[in-house]
Amino acid sequence: MRHLLAALLVVPCLVMASPSPGQGPPSATPSEAGSAGGALKALFHDSDEANLQRNPLVGLYRGHLRYADRLGDFLSDAYIAAERAAAESDLRRLAAIDRAGLTPVDRIAYDVFQNQSEIALRGLSPDIVAATIVRPIDHFNTLPVFYPDIASGQSVAPFATLVDYENNLKRHREYAVFLDAAIARFREGMKSGVVQPKLVVRNTIEQFDAVIAQGVEGSTFYGPVKTFPKGIQLADQKRLRSAHAAIIRDTILPAETRVRDFLAKEYLPVARDSVGLSAMPGGEKLYAYLVESNTTLPLAADEVHALGLSEVVRILGEMETQKKAVGFTGPLPEFFTSLRTDKKFQPKSAKELRDGYLAIEKRVSARIREQFSLVPKTPLDIRPEPPYKEKGAAGGEYVAGTPDGSRHGVFYYNTYDLASRYTWGMETLFLHEGSPGHHFQISIAQENAALPAFMRFGGNTAYVEGWALYAESLWKELDVAAEPYQRMGGLSDEMLRAMRLVVDTGIHAKGWTRDQGVDYMLANSPMSRTDAVAEVERYIAMPGQALAYKIGQLTILRLKAKAQAALGARFDPRAFHAQVLDSGALPMPVLEKKIEDWIAASR
Repeated sequence: MRHLLAALLVVPCLVMASPSPGQGPPSATPSEAGSAGGALKALFHDSDEANLQRNPLVGLYRGHLRYADRLGDFLSDAYIAAERAAAESDLRRLAAIDRAGLTPVDRIAYDVFQNQSEIALRGLSPDIVAATIVRPIDHFNTLPVFYPDIASGQSVAPFATLVDYENNLKRHREYAVFLDAAIARFREGMKSGVVQPKLVVRNTIEQFDAVIAQGVEGSTFYGPVKTFPKGIQLADQKRLRSAHAAIIRDTILPAETRVRDFLAKEYLPVARDSVGLSAMPGGEKLYAYLVESNTTLPLAADEVHALGLSEVVRILGEMETQKKAVGFTGPLPEFFTSLRTDKKFQPKSAKELRDGYLAIEKRVSARIREQFSLVPKTPLDIRPEPPYKEKGAAGGEYVAGTPDGSRHGVFYYNTYDLASRYTWGMETLFLHEGSPGHHFQISIAQENAALPAFMRFGGNTAYVEGWALYAESLWKELDVAAEPYQRMGGLSDEMLRAMRLVVDTGIHAKGWTRDQGVDYMLANSPMSRTDAVAEVERYIAMPGQALAYKIGQLTILRLKAKAQAALGARFDPRAFHAQVLDSGALPMPVLEKKIEDWIAASR
């Protein structure tokens, strides 16, 4: 399941989309047959097509509807074996291709494919699988968290035809199968001693309670049949409404209740009190793998922890400057308290938040061409987080659209606990999730039909989140976050990513407790307790993922400084940004090589 989630990049920011529904990536043309480039193109085509068949949800997120009647089998031994065999086969075929005979662009694609396949294969080793597959559900990034959104009628699954509705019913049946398979995997973990923390289990039970409490017609799953598109006849509407009510009542709710009751009665009593991976059998090796797979760099946990501590100290110094700029005379912790509690920073309504984000978008759009020659064609929508998942969600997230425009990109802002959604953080959040953050990076990549599918729609967290955090650093160029309080918002967000290096490694490699992590974040930033708790519990559920943001940002900033020093007055930020963005999400070593080659050519 976690390998599928990595493929989908379902992190609190994005999902992928596709070139055109029903069509896969192009294979090699007759004129390319026999060449190194043709062999590479054929490999990419075959690998992507096989992946879509094994992981139909990947296709659904990308807009491919050929396998939309399936959800996928993520928890069986056969699935893991098939994923491992596919990675091994891909690497064998890649090794047979003469890299020297490729164009410079194809060499980048070769290197990305090799990097991703090797990391994926290491994640499919028996010891890593044994530490992951027996923990198939958590409260943050597993199928029960995002499947209701898929099936809601407001997300990636289309509901335009009768076939779309029938496919939804078929996916619901497979969802119930997944839930029962999850119970079986949990029981295996109970025998091996590899279990979730009690904290994660309690949060997961709470989420199931919320979904179950919706009933049938109030269920998120019932959403698609509340209204129908034109072309669906009244008789079909009645039949589909009845069929959806029946499957929610007789299949989904009983399956979710079985999982909920199992977790509460059997699993919670044997779940571990500790929250870090190092306290779990196989956890130390798993965390080492997660650090590398998320950052794309061979970093040790101690090294990451030390880097985080140094960044925290640096950012605290910049915060002192902003504190003085607004005339606050007390120490920094008192300034943090003021930022958390002063009602002038608390939005009075959800509408105020929406209007504020629309105004920010307008200001950024007026300056964006000064920094970017590449801008996405896909429109950006701004919406509140759906109520059923807002409590556990981040302050904002991005969900990608499709290149054909049939689905827009969406920046979701969170209105849960409205008093904690401070207005001083709005401008930076928009830069990260919207423009020029996730919306630019994801849309520009997937709109580039010259890229192979795995580069258009795949990626790695270090690049994806590193770019979004780097986008926050463009506040001055884009005419936002200049006012001291908004600049504090920017520093607060950067501090969050620096603290993640400290807290994530602290929890999973150094034995920190949940409360220790929360206290550290509150002591070094103005974030609310609500956000600090959500953040720390996210790191507990998703070890290593939060490390990628700062590592990716620092890599891009270092490469930019290197280009500025080498090119001097000839440095053009538009050209630099195009180089970073136009090849999709690259692993950090591949990105560094690409920028170094560009600098050499630009000289």
